[in-house]
Amino acid sequence: MSLSQEIAPLLPYLRRYARALSGTQKSGDAYVRACLQALVADPSIIDTGDGVKIGLYRLFHVLWNATVVPPAGDDGATSIFEQTAQQRLASMAPESRQTLLLSTLEGFSIPETARIIERSEDDVSRLIKDAIDEIDRQTKTDVLIIEDEPLISMDLEHIVESLGHGVTSVARTASAAIAAAKSNPPGLVLADIQLADGSSGIDAVKEILAEMTVPVIFITSFPERLLTGERPEPTFLITKPFNPNTVKAGISQALFFKGSDAVAA
Repeated sequence: MSLSQEIAPLLPYLRRYARALSGTQKSGDAYVRACLQALVADPSIIDTGDGVKIGLYRLFHVLWNATVVPPAGDDGATSIFEQTAQQRLASMAPESRQTLLLSTLEGFSIPETARIIERSEDDVSRLIKDAIDEIDRQTKTDVLIIEDEPLISMDLEHIVESLGHGVTSVARTASAAIAAAKSNPPGLVLADIQLADGSSGIDAVKEILAEMTVPVIFITSFPERLLTGERPEPTFLITKPFNPNTVKAGISQALFFKGSDAVAA
């Protein structure tokens, strides 16, 4: 199998990571394009000794830390997401946030994360703890959960409350979610795609975002339906079955940027 064939299935997840790291689809995708362009120009720059996936993420981090592509909003100016992130970052080391996302959202082990960012395993563990503690300290809110499976919704409630947040409502259908959001506007939405009555979590989120600005995390068994690269995609997307730490990281990151999410049409 060629290097390009090995990298291709990894790209949706690298884009997801880049968007979570930068706070917008446009900025994240720009960093990924820069990474791929550098790789096409010189394939020898990727070290695949630890596997293609670790090598790709390590290369991405080299370019990220070199600030190859300045993040910008649609008009070329700094977006509201990045303005918020910059304010938060004033009290947090960027490397802590990178480490948190790699080890939780992307599912890398502590040793793998250490190889990607070229730090010791003890450093990685410390950076993850520092990131969670700092983000949780800065962000507390009420959460709307859109999920039709009772056991999963109970798990999500527990995770949300363990982080010190409150749950405004648990909705099993799109109509219930929309009504709940209107009666008690949340500070964050956790949404499944397929709901109990056959309705769509995506449609529910679209209607909610038409009324208010709120960050959204999609938690779904079907990430490929949103990670197409062909239309606006959610910045925060978690795959089922999920690790509780992944959800915690997603919540922290969504509240870190604190802006409305893009939703695929």
